[in-house]
Amino acid sequence: MKPVLEVRNLTKVFTQPGRPAFRAVDQISFQLMPGETLGIAGESGSGKSTAAKLIARLIDPSAGDILIGGDNVTHAKGRRLRQVYRELQMVFQTPAASFDPRRTLGDGIGESLRNRGLSRAAIRGRVAETLAQCGLPAEFAGRYPHEVSGGQCQRAAIARALAGGPKALILDEATSSLDVTVQQQILELLAGLRQTAGLSYLFICHNLALVQMLCDRVLVLRDGKIEEQGTPDDVILHPQSAYTRRLVEAAFS
Repeated sequence: MKPVLEVRNLTKVFTQPGRPAFRAVDQISFQLMPGETLGIAGESGSGKSTAAKLIARLIDPSAGDILIGGDNVTHAKGRRLRQVYRELQMVFQTPAASFDPRRTLGDGIGESLRNRGLSRAAIRGRVAETLAQCGLPAEFAGRYPHEVSGGQCQRAAIARALAGGPKALILDEATSSLDVTVQQQILELLAGLRQTAGLSYLFICHNLALVQMLCDRVLVLRDGKIEEQGTPDDVILHPQSAYTRRLVEAAFS
């Protein structure tokens, strides 16, 4: 079975004049298989979000390779990069900030479809379909980000990610800004979509309790490197390092 996503020795080094180079992501490698949910956990500053941005091609890597469906997209630009976004989409931590406040949720969800040249009728139908998949009525297409709750806005953001029919989603702390009850609802939504839409997830999260609820495997990052990896139960019940033990204690204390 071919991986949906493969990362090989991915590295990002940030440099500033007069300061030492900072290695935010340091030669990480992993595969995401079809239908799998892979967690990436770690403290703030461990490199999780930088890794997500690299894989989504929002920033350029310093070294390493990113393959989507076996196609090397490490240096994809222009039309080829747009093709990448048909296969892989990202859901961000703060849903309201990821939408244009001057445009409706429906406009945001349908933007990628307009860029493909779909008709207005086709876009309206697809927007309504993805909203329904995410538990929102079609009327939410006419609302603005400030007119809905945080949980509803995150559902709309997931609908936007689904609109183009991707194979995988990167979820970058996608539940961390929500209260506990809404977090649970979003995790249940994601679990259901994984089954019905056959999606794979890269679930970026600092909280190992949430990782345990959703993920098949987890990588623990520390200072940009993979500290340890395994099933969530293995990592949580039998942590191999003091760093991972601290993450477990923070999640379950």
